[in-house]
Amino acid sequence: MSILSWNCHGLGTPWAFQFLREIILQKRPDYVFLCETLCKQVTVEKLQQSIGFEGNVLVEARGHSGGVALLWRYKEDVALTSYSKNHIDVTVNSKNGDTFRLTGVYGEPDRTKRHETWHLLRVLSSENLLPWCLIGDINNVLSQSDKRGGRPYPSALIQGFQDTIEDCGLTDMPLHGHPFTWERCASAGEMIEVRLDRALVSHNFLNLFAEAKLSNLEVSTSDHSPILLELHKVVAVPPTKKFRFENAWLQRIRDNVWEEVVAVSKKSWGGFKMEALRLKVLLEKEVIQAIEQGNKNIIRYLVNRIYRIRKSVEEEPIVKFLDEDRQTRMIKGEEEHIRFIVNNLDWIDPDVQALAMEGDNEGIRMASNQLHYKSLRNLKGDVRS
Repeated sequence: MSILSWNCHGLGTPWAFQFLREIILQKRPDYVFLCETLCKQVTVEKLQQSIGFEGNVLVEARGHSGGVALLWRYKEDVALTSYSKNHIDVTVNSKNGDTFRLTGVYGEPDRTKRHETWHLLRVLSSENLLPWCLIGDINNVLSQSDKRGGRPYPSALIQGFQDTIEDCGLTDMPLHGHPFTWERCASAGEMIEVRLDRALVSHNFLNLFAEAKLSNLEVSTSDHSPILLELHKVVAVPPTKKFRFENAWLQRIRDNVWEEVVAVSKKSWGGFKMEALRLKVLLEKEVIQAIEQGNKNIIRYLVNRIYRIRKSVEEEPIVKFLDEDRQTRMIKGEEEHIRFIVNNLDWIDPDVQALAMEGDNEGIRMASNQLHYKSLRNLKGDVRS
């Protein structure tokens, strides 16, 4: 869920209309607040239809300046509370169950009337206690660092704005990206940049959307750049369950599936081949993952994996890359290892132990070594027999 705000400086121009349409389709905000629309209702409705939104409110411009509009994606999400030439205030009941207050604000451009904006914010803040987001072109800075170039910003206006947001219990959202949202070239050729557009939020709004992020989209057909407020929540990560090997699983292996594994292994590798080494590596992570996820049918699952992986091994055997002496040494090492494992894990089925002691290491290599010992050795939980 996200909110886009932009002082478009006239929505009636083809380039502004097309730019806004494209940025909405790209960023997919759910709510769009516009300042200085300088247009009639028909233009806003045309935009609404072109972007697939269902709701809009427009306060038309008076003369050749002003005009504010709010558009939203789903009609039933928004209830209009109040509006004026400088603001639109709504209650949002989003589809994901969140309820909050959204106010789009266009601050008085005339510095001598800036106190009217402060008064408006104070009145709005007293009307309800819902989580509150105020976004738009406030037309004021919070500190001298919000301005680069030109004369210093009047200290009285900075102090007035600071006092207002403190009285309203609002927090200024940090801006990601370019630090200024408005620019103009002065008569002497000096570039002046100011952060006039911002989002102010209440503490309970931040509690609701703890990972909210405000970004400067920078590119614009206006002297103001759009800003995008993305509303993200903290995703709770469920605690990891401690793994415990259940005796019932072992009994299931012994009684129902173990013979099948041995049979498949013997059929697949009547004589030990180097492909088994590759299979061992490919299976290891899957064995551990399946057991940790509590897959009680892990052995039957791995039987199917044996067939699929063996097919890929046969298509690309690694034996051809190894000389005969190296093959012999690796095979001997594997045989000694399997004998050690079988002799030291007393819960392994006696029939499987017998196969190993008879020298049928090829048949049970993956069954006893890989499917059990290697898996259990990597688990952090308890192993019971």
